[in-house]
Amino acid sequence: MAKPRKVGDKWRGEFRRKDFYASEQFKSKSAANEWLVKTEAKYLLRKETGTADMTVSELLDVYAKKVSVKKRSAKNEAVRIAFMKKQPWADKKLSDVSRADFSHWRDDRLKSVSAGTVLRDWSLLTHLFTVAVDEWEFLPKSPLIGVAKPKSPPARDRRVSDDEIEKLSVCSGYEFGERDKTALTYLAFLFAIETAMRQGEICKLKRSDITKRVAKLEMTKNGSSRNVALSSRALEILDELPTDDLFDMSADVMSTLFRKVVARTGIKDLHFHDSRHEAVTRLAKKMSVLQLQRTTGIKDLIILTVYYNETAEEIADLLD
Repeated sequence: MAKPRKVGDKWRGEFRRKDFYASEQFKSKSAANEWLVKTEAKYLLRKETGTADMTVSELLDVYAKKVSVKKRSAKNEAVRIAFMKKQPWADKKLSDVSRADFSHWRDDRLKSVSAGTVLRDWSLLTHLFTVAVDEWEFLPKSPLIGVAKPKSPPARDRRVSDDEIEKLSVCSGYEFGERDKTALTYLAFLFAIETAMRQGEICKLKRSDITKRVAKLEMTKNGSSRNVALSSRALEILDELPTDDLFDMSADVMSTLFRKVVARTGIKDLHFHDSRHEAVTRLAKKMSVLQLQRTTGIKDLIILTVYYNETAEEIADLLD
């Protein structure tokens, strides 16, 4: 086994084999020696278990079967993993993939999609390699270490105007008495503005979940249940729904229908999730911060402020 060498005031451990290389710096010689012992053990384990020749694509398969399936977002993550397996570094061995592979890929990806999309890809890759290093010991360290992740895009602060709500009413057919899934999508958007509920939560809501003026959400995005107080207008919307399944469609179907309605209106840059910004901003005028956190399920006050988008003009109207 190689011995650590002194580099300035640090000790560098280097482990090199024909198909494998790793190095780290440490404050002491003993720490560097300990790292070398562990790294050699991991290398031998990879040889014994057959993971030495594993590619990133094969690692993604293992991750999908052992990790992704346990997530509530497994369906969406499967799509992202399938995309990852088509990337230029996917067929490289874990011992050969490098920081340069991912830095070049990050830069190329940013030319065609938003930083937010790349960050979601990055989050999956980060967890993939963290599990591979810390739990499975398939490689000594993540190839993402030292690679700068994309900067987060500016927080979205899109509000929804009364004029836009009127256009959505007309173009969904609701204004003319329609009560098909397109019209119900419009009602779901109104319900979201009244309650600050997420689209997925609304789609799963059943009449049996409603007790007087409270909606009981058994499972939410953050993995816990939540009770949501309902306004008089929210109750009126629920009374218009014909079935016990209430909105009676999947989030994917509702998203597609909402995009079609928005396209008909000619409204620019409006997403269903913008209803949550509008709802938090409106409810902030009626609730305390603690009440708002409980209602929305947003536990982090910093994140809550991202959804609070009252304009300076609106605030000025409150001043003497």
